[in-house]
Amino acid sequence: MIEQWERKRAIIATLNSGGFVSGEVLAKQAGISRTAIGKHISALEEYGVEIYSVKGKGYKLANAISLIDEKKLTSAINQRCFYFDEISSTNAFLLKNVDELNSGDICVTEYQSAGRGRRGRTWVSPYGCHLYCSMYWNLSQGMAQAAGLSLVVACSLVKTLESFKIEGLGVKWPNDIYLNDRKLAGVLIEMNGQADSHCHLVIGIGINVSMSDTQGEKIDQPWSDLSLQDPSLNKTDLMVALQKQLHQDLIEFESHGMRVFLPRWQEIDIFYGKEVKLLMGENQVLGICRGIDETGAILLDTNNGLEAFVGGEISLRSAV
Repeated sequence: MIEQWERKRAIIATLNSGGFVSGEVLAKQAGISRTAIGKHISALEEYGVEIYSVKGKGYKLANAISLIDEKKLTSAINQRCFYFDEISSTNAFLLKNVDELNSGDICVTEYQSAGRGRRGRTWVSPYGCHLYCSMYWNLSQGMAQAAGLSLVVACSLVKTLESFKIEGLGVKWPNDIYLNDRKLAGVLIEMNGQADSHCHLVIGIGINVSMSDTQGEKIDQPWSDLSLQDPSLNKTDLMVALQKQLHQDLIEFESHGMRVFLPRWQEIDIFYGKEVKLLMGENQVLGICRGIDETGAILLDTNNGLEAFVGGEISLRSAV
């Protein structure tokens, strides 16, 4: 399996030149037959990689793909890193191995066969095109301490991306990250443990890096990706920066709670000061968004005054 992925990665590296590459050239570089190259190309397409094939010209990637440099990644961070070409879910992997992990350990993959978003939604995960990762954290005070944590993670994501000169970023409660008013990234936090003692926490993150039009058609909402601003962004550098920022912010969150993150959230909240509607099952609440409180609840200025809302099946929308 490892050898098969090494050949596929080598094919992608060659195709990343930007132009068409003949099957003959690919076969010669890989030391395999043109028939074998064709099978690898077909396999990559099944994993969501969009590749143009033109008779007489060869193959070409629809979008440039940045793959993780495992050696560079593992040497750049102090915690453990588990890296895969393919896995069902980075969250599931860490949750299965919590007894062997330390806070800050991460799992990164190029492809998730069972990636998920909030409320069980499927997260479109073509091979190599985006960043899929999870971080483990142990909360000493239990699940109760995790209130508002997803908002902290969203703040970490934005701060990291801004360090790469990405502009037009914003957050939507509770933890969606937007680029120019289109969804760029999502967060899925899962945990197990006790309410008032040690709690195992896994933070899953998906960031759109380079979305092809074909993959984009599978998404049921407006989306954006980082290639729109930086086509040459290095995914390994991004992962290293994100791990370090998350690690720093989670330590601060454990020590000081949500309070220190409130100003950061307000600066990037795309709905702050705007009229919104909060959907809760069949009910909805209209009001002016006033940010969040120290528990991570959203604050709405309604006809009843300033009210705080928090919970599972809640969705925020513009009222306009």
